[in-house]
Amino acid sequence: MAMEPPPRKLDLKKDRGLSVEWADGTTSYYSIAYLRKMSPSADARQLREDMSKNPLTVLPASAFKASAALTALSAELVGNYALRVTFSDGHATGIYSWTYLREIDPQSRDEKQEPPPGAGGWHREPVSDEG
Repeated sequence: MAMEPPPRKLDLKKDRGLSVEWADGTTSYYSIAYLRKMSPSADARQLREDMSKNPLTVLPASAFKASAALTALSAELVGNYALRVTFSDGHATGIYSWTYLREIDPQSRDEKQEPPPGAGGWHREPVSDEG
């Protein structure tokens, strides 16, 4: 899989979401709750996989500890390939590569009706890089 080039613009509204303007001119929007749910961290991936196999999976206590609305406290670039977001519930271990953000784009996923990465049960064919 080819690595996604860095976006042209990132706009984080800490109480709402992240807007990304991609190098190809398209724009993606990710709500804060969606970014947290789709965190690429190992523990979040495992939880999504467990829940896809058993919808009665017991959620970790951290899923309930936030008394206020979930927000992003900060975001930082990781090299030239990713973004790390720190959330108000204390989660800060997910590194969102540009490629991963493209994969989980809510609008394109709605159009394709694909389950989230790490949910198991599906396979995506690689896209050829014909330019």
